Amino acid sequence: MSDPLGVLAAALGDRAQLGAPLGARTTYRVGGPAAVLVEADVEEDLHAVHEALCRLAREVPVLVVGQGSNLLVADRGFDGLVVVLGQGLSEITVPASPGGDGASAGTSLHVVAGGGARLPVVARQSAAAGLRGLEWAVGVPGSVGGAVRMNAGGHGADLASVLRACRVFDLGTGTVTDRGASAMGFGYRSSALRPGEVVVRADLAVRRGERARAEAAVADVVRWRRAHQPGGANAGSVFTNPPGDAAGRLVEAAGLKGYRHGSAAVSDKHANFVQADAGGSADDVRAVIEHVRAEVARRSGVELVPELVMVGFERALDGVVAVR
Repeated sequence: MSDPLGVLAAALGDRAQLGAPLGARTTYRVGGPAAVLVEADVEEDLHAVHEALCRLAREVPVLVVGQGSNLLVADRGFDGLVVVLGQGLSEITVPASPGGDGASAGTSLHVVAGGGARLPVVARQSAAAGLRGLEWAVGVPGSVGGAVRMNAGGHGADLASVLRACRVFDLGTGTVTDRGASAMGFGYRSSALRPGEVVVRADLAVRRGERARAEAAVADVVRWRRAHQPGGANAGSVFTNPPGDAAGRLVEAAGLKGYRHGSAAVSDKHANFVQADAGGSADDVRAVIEHVRAEVARRSGVELVPELVMVGFERALDGVVAVR
């Protein structure tokens, strides 16, 4: 079998899903399928992916997907391997309730969350256990692994400020490493994680507090988001904020609020959001993003940098795993 994806699918056996919907797994709800998709529920599944990759005579694009909240898949789909973390790698463990471990208010503790766990769920469960420090995360609609990869943040905090350590599986080498936060190379909306490295688990620092205060803080974040950010099919902020400025302000100043191309448009509520119509086109979303970048650069001289990951497009930087 000369087709590398065919070889890969054969090596993965029942684990492989061919032509599986991928765009539907994103918060945009648009875009095409994955050539091969594997849902990993345990680390053994990740080892199987590594072994399958080792059988290939060439490299293939590999994409690790969490909740798809920062991802845009081209209408033609992604011609590579997609690894999705399943329920077995999405478990959340919070410290015992107040009094259970003798910890007093302010005592340092940690929540352990699988890479596939939804960050808002982690935030809510932590608050319900009377734990403080993760309330801001209820406003980040992605997975823990994805949030670590991009150092997601909001409301004055980010993953770098709460991560104590994480467990990382390298699909290229088949090795597992436990890394402290200092080894993650965190920057603004970035980390040193390579495309084929999968965050299996993360330890997040929290402190004991009052449940009522924690849940009130979560509610405040939710209210703020509803008041200032649009709902519907989007992936949150499209562009990172340039130093000393806000991407949304630059887009609005360029007169692009409400700009539409086909089935996609810049949000009327927040100019750093691009909305997709139900049943719309990912290629239309990409066209809006490219137009906005060009116009902002023309009018202000600022080159906006997308924080949105775009795959399957002609000029997309799809991740490639080197097997070694």
